[in-house]
Amino acid sequence: MTELRTLKVALLGCGNVGAQVARILLDDADMLASRAGARLELVGIAVRNLDAPREVELPRGLFTTDAETLIKDADLVIELMGGIEPARTLILTAMRNGACVVTGNKALVAKDGPTLHEEADKAGVQLSYEAAVAGAIPILRPIRDSLSGDRITRVLGIVNGTTNFILDQMDSTGAQFADALAQAQRLGYAEADPTADVEGYDAASKAAILASLSFHTRFSLDDVYCEGISSVTAADIAAAKDAGFVIKLLAIAEKLTAAGTETGTETGANGDTGVSVRVHPTLLPREHPLAAVRGAFNAVFIEAENAGELMFYGQGAGGKPTASAVMGDLISAARSIVLGGPGRAETTTGQVSALPITAAVTSYYIGLDVADQPGVLAKIARLFADHGVSIEIMRQTIHRDADSNVESAELRIVTHRASEAALAATVEAVKGLDVINSVTSVLRVEGV
Repeated sequence: MTELRTLKVALLGCGNVGAQVARILLDDADMLASRAGARLELVGIAVRNLDAPREVELPRGLFTTDAETLIKDADLVIELMGGIEPARTLILTAMRNGACVVTGNKALVAKDGPTLHEEADKAGVQLSYEAAVAGAIPILRPIRDSLSGDRITRVLGIVNGTTNFILDQMDSTGAQFADALAQAQRLGYAEADPTADVEGYDAASKAAILASLSFHTRFSLDDVYCEGISSVTAADIAAAKDAGFVIKLLAIAEKLTAAGTETGTETGANGDTGVSVRVHPTLLPREHPLAAVRGAFNAVFIEAENAGELMFYGQGAGGKPTASAVMGDLISAARSIVLGGPGRAETTTGQVSALPITAAVTSYYIGLDVADQPGVLAKIARLFADHGVSIEIMRQTIHRDADSNVESAELRIVTHRASEAALAATVEAVKGLDVINSVTSVLRVEGV
C-alpha cells in the first residue's frame, strides 16, 4: 500500500470554530487522510493570547503567537481570526508562498474578495470560504459548481441567525424588539454589541458573496443596499401577521434591467442589465418556504432558469456546524494539491453592473392611518395609479379614539411589484394627502 504524503496545516485563530476545527483534525486524522488522499498534519495554531480559555482541550505545544512564521512552510492555511487585518495580510502572504487558503472571514471576502481571488489565481492556489455564508449549510459550492451550467435569476436568503431569532420571537410571542434582543443575548445568539447583526451589516457581507458567485461578477460590500431590523415594531409584526405575512431580514440578489424589468438575459456591464443586491426587513407570505425558518436557523432560496426553485436549510452558526463547512473546504483543497492540478479558479464571466436600490423591483406593504370619510379610498387609489403602481390588496379597519371619540381608519395596502423608485415616490406623495393622518409603516414584500 502506497504511503500517503503529509500536508502541513496552519490554523489562524482558535475561537469557537477554530477550536472545533483543531479537534476534528486531531481526532479524525485517519478518516480525513482517506478522504483527502494525504495526511493533514496540524503544525500549529496562531492566537493572540496563549492563556485564553478554549472550548476544546488542545495540546499546549500547538499554540503560538507568531502567525507569520507559522504560515511560511504550510501547505494549507485556515484563517478563522476574523476582521480585516492582520487576516488579509496573512492570507495574501500564505497564497504567495504557495499555500491553499480556507477562510470563514465573510467581512474580508465581501470587502476585498477581488484582490484575494486575483492573488490566488496568480499563485495557482485554491481560495475557499464556504463557512463565510450560512454556517453548516453547503450553499456556496452548489452555486459555484452544481448550478454552474444554469442561470440563477434570484437568491433570497435568511443568512443571519440572530435577527431571525429576534423576528421569530416577536412573531410568536408578541415581544417588542428590545425584549426579543435581550432574550437573544441571554441565549448567546446575539453579542453584547449586536450592531453588526441587527443593522444588517453581517447579512450584507454574505449578500455580496452570494451575488458574486450567483452572477459570476465580483460584487463588494459597497454594492449592497442595507437596512437592519431595529426599526421593526411589534405593531409591524402584528399587522403583517394579521395580513398573512411574516417579517424576515432577507439578503436578496436578483438580475434586473436598469429600468427595473426582470430579465434572464446577461448582456454585460453596458448599463442595460444589472444585479440588485440588498438586505432589508421583508414581508413574506406565510406559505413561502422561507417563512417557516424559525429560531436561529438559516436558509437560502434560489431561483434558476432550468433547476427552478431550490432551498438550502440548516444551522447558520455555531462552532461545530461552521467547522463542518471549513473541513469540507479543507478536504477539497487538499485533494487539489494531491492531484497536482491548479487551484479552482473563480468564474467571473458575467460582469454585470450593480444597480442602485432605486432600480430594484419589489412590492410594498404600506400602513396608513387615514380620516374616516367618504372618498378617501378613491383618492389613495387614484394617486397610486398616477404613479404607475398597482394595488393588489387593500384592507381597512375602523377604530375610535377613546378620549376624543373621533373615528379614523387603518388602511393596509400591498402593491404589485414595481420599481423601488416608483414605490418610494408613491409613498412620498401619499404623505402629502390631506386625508392621511400618518404613514405607520413601509416595508418591502417578496413572494407575492
